[in-house]
Parts: sequence; C-alpha cells; structure tokens
Amino acid sequence: MVIKGKPVADAITAKLQEEVAALKEKGIVPKLKIVRVGARGDDLAYERGALSRMKTCGIEAEVLELDAEISQEAFVKELKAVNDDKSVHGILLFRPLPAQLNMDEIKYVISAEKDVDCISPLNVAKTFDGDKTGFPPCTAQAVMEILHHYEVPVLGSDVTVVGASLVVGKPLVSLLIQEEATVSNCHIRTKDTSSYTKKSDIVVSAAGCAGLVKGDWIKEGAVVIDVGINVDKDGNICGDVRFDECENKAKMITPVPGGVGSVTTSVLAKHVVQAAKQLNNI
Repeated sequence: MVIKGKPVADAITAKLQEEVAALKEKGIVPKLKIVRVGARGDDLAYERGALSRMKTCGIEAEVLELDAEISQEAFVKELKAVNDDKSVHGILLFRPLPAQLNMDEIKYVISAEKDVDCISPLNVAKTFDGDKTGFPPCTAQAVMEILHHYEVPVLGSDVTVVGASLVVGKPLVSLLIQEEATVSNCHIRTKDTSSYTKKSDIVVSAAGCAGLVKGDWIKEGAVVIDVGINVDKDGNICGDVRFDECENKAKMITPVPGGVGSVTTSVLAKHVVQAAKQLNNI
C-alpha cells in the first residue's frame, strides 16, 4: 500500500480550520512570519507551499526577505523585531543561513514561544523531554502524523531511523521512544545499517542519500517512511529508498514526492495555531 501525505495533510488542515475560526471569534488571528535570507530555490519552493497552506487554514502569513549579505548585527536586530511583534505568533527561519551568520548565537535569540520549527535550545530540550508545550521539528512531527493517520502501531514496534540530524533523525528517535517503540538510530558511522533495517517493523530513512535503502534491506510486511529529498543523475526528485525494489515487500510505503514533504507545511500550521493559543493562555 502506497501511503500518501495529502490525506494526512487534509485531515490536519480541516481540524485547524475549525480551531482558527474559534480563535478569530475571540479576536485572535494566528499569524506566521517567515524569515528568509537571500533567495535560494529550495527556500522559495517551501515558502510557496507554506503560504498556500496558511491561507487554506485561515492563518495570516508574511515574508521578511533579508539581503544575502546581511551582517550578524543587522540580522539579530531584525529577528528581535519579529520577536517583539505582538501580532506574530509563529516564526519560521529558513536554514541553512549564509556563512557570515552565526547560528550558535541566533538560536538563542529567536523567541522560544514563537519558534515553530525547533531552532531554540529550549524547544530542542522540550522535544526530547516530551513537553507538549514545545515545538518539535516539523518534518520529524510529520512522520509521526503519517504513522498515526494510517494507524501504524508504534508501541512495542522495532524501528530503525536512518539519519541522525537534529532536524529529523534525533528528534524523531525521541518522539518514537515517547510512544514506547524500540528504536535503533543508524548514521554515517554505522557499520552495517541493513542489519538493523532487516529486523525492523518500521524503517524511516532521513539520510539525504539517493537510493540508499535497497529492497533487500527491508523485511516482508515492514512500514517504510522515506523522508529523503534528493535529485538523481537524470535530474528527477527521488527519496532515500529504492521505491521499485521495496514497494512489493513493504506493507506500507511513502512515495517521494507526495509523501512526508506534503505533510510538513500542515504541521507548521498546527504549530502556529498552538503558539497562538499558548501566547494567549488558551
């Protein structure tokens, strides 16, 4: 069964539309501010999707575009102004930032209460602690939303997460453990990743390596979630998983494109609404 992201995104959106309408009745209009430095193609593509999703949910959204050569001092000043803007409930800062900007300082500047994609160390800590007032990274949370929507059993399952970034891999491991899965986390130094995936009920690949997960890495009846977004030698978008090899062995598998990525902007919208509620003590 090919499990697509659109039904998951649509279900999240329908619920958010009701929540946003209820907030507007109280005079609260949820608002997202996107902070973008320069005009990278991948940032612009995600921005278009995010703006469209916010509009569908009834959430206001604005883009603050800053010059690619902006200094650290000027950037921090702009970010603090967004923090202080009481009309803004959620801040999405596109990463990676240009080399002249120091992320180690910036992550402490962004308001944790408005940081809807887990840049602030406070939100990182809340994610690993299981504190529901925090905001996990949107992509990691999107994987969980897919598993929940398609009623994939997580409790007691053996799961392998391939990839150990702080954006997807590590927080996803924590989210899975909080739901009482037994999780192995493989990374670039893992000696034999396939020895872990072959035994797993659920395999999630977020390594950013085209075609990494082969058909013989997957056991019959496993659930395969492909988070990777790559470009193959022919210039086509592809995932980490060799879809054609794994499709017939897996019980469920996500495609790329059309899988996890399509859920991410809905999770972003969900976080903006959550932030609006928390900032207004609702």
